[in-house]
Amino acid sequence: MIIELDGNDEPLIAKEAERVCEIAMAEGAADVFLAESSARQKEIWDMRRATGEAVKALSIYKEEDTVVPRHSLVPLLTGVKEIATRYGIKTVCYGHAGDGNLHVNILKMNMSEEDWNTNLRPAIVEIFELTVKLGGTISGEHGIGYSQKPFLPIAFSPEEIDLMKRIKQAFDPQGILNPGKIFPD
Repeated sequence: MIIELDGNDEPLIAKEAERVCEIAMAEGAADVFLAESSARQKEIWDMRRATGEAVKALSIYKEEDTVVPRHSLVPLLTGVKEIATRYGIKTVCYGHAGDGNLHVNILKMNMSEEDWNTNLRPAIVEIFELTVKLGGTISGEHGIGYSQKPFLPIAFSPEEIDLMKRIKQAFDPQGILNPGKIFPD
């Protein structure tokens, strides 16, 4: 987890950073690193930005985007790992704790093509059902697109989807804005 503090009062920021470190250790962090220089801060953020590329280098994968209230991030992450274990898949999860966004990368690794095709969709359904149960939704900053539109009914009722369709129709009567990308077929 990367926690960034800012402000104009250097002594106050140092005191807050010390408190954050204490809390993290008390809550079970394996270690805490304090990035006191701009160079070290850049290095840490560069590592975070490289996470997606590192996942791509590991395996074929399917990334799903989930968002829950911040207090539900731990139950979501724990639940994703339990679901993955049941389906014999591996996951790499990372995201934006500040806004409750968790990117769930489901890795194929050495799984057979048959098992991958059999287990992927039901695992995604359970992950999205858990996300909604925790007060969240099935997409963060990436939005609904071709890959997530079949799962929209997990997060929204038929009435809500119908209302969304009518709103889209009002603003896009010719259907030229992202045609076919939002609503289930």
